[in-house]
Amino acid sequence: MATLTQLLLPLALLVAVFILLRGHNQPGGGFIAGLVTAVALIVQYLAHGSAHMRERLSGATQPVIAAGLALATFTGLASWAFEHPFLTSTFGHMHWPVVGDFELASAMAFDLGVFLVVVGATLLILVNLGALHDSRIARKAHR
Repeated sequence: MATLTQLLLPLALLVAVFILLRGHNQPGGGFIAGLVTAVALIVQYLAHGSAHMRERLSGATQPVIAAGLALATFTGLASWAFEHPFLTSTFGHMHWPVVGDFELASAMAFDLGVFLVVVGATLLILVNLGALHDSRIARKAHR
């Protein structure tokens, strides 16, 4: 099971990036991409256990959540600076050599902020569940 989850993690992250990049014009976006990433991380947690995840997670998930909230808020407030309603989006096109014409929208920054909040909250939950699990095991060992 653990080997399979190791192989599926990059695929899930690739799908999450795809959903994140297309979400400002089509179904998807930061919330759904964050959920896909969260499911991939939860599967890793279930397959490998709390010790494995603690080694890979720094435990400092609050800055990820704060950065996501700040980015999403700044994106909304930036439209006020240009005298448009809150969260008004603007866009432009960019040509990439291999990809071709690619639309860049300010809504992508908002989606990235939402993505960071969802992933950060999931990591916070996983870290706390692991700590709770470890403390229960330690209490049982002392009995």
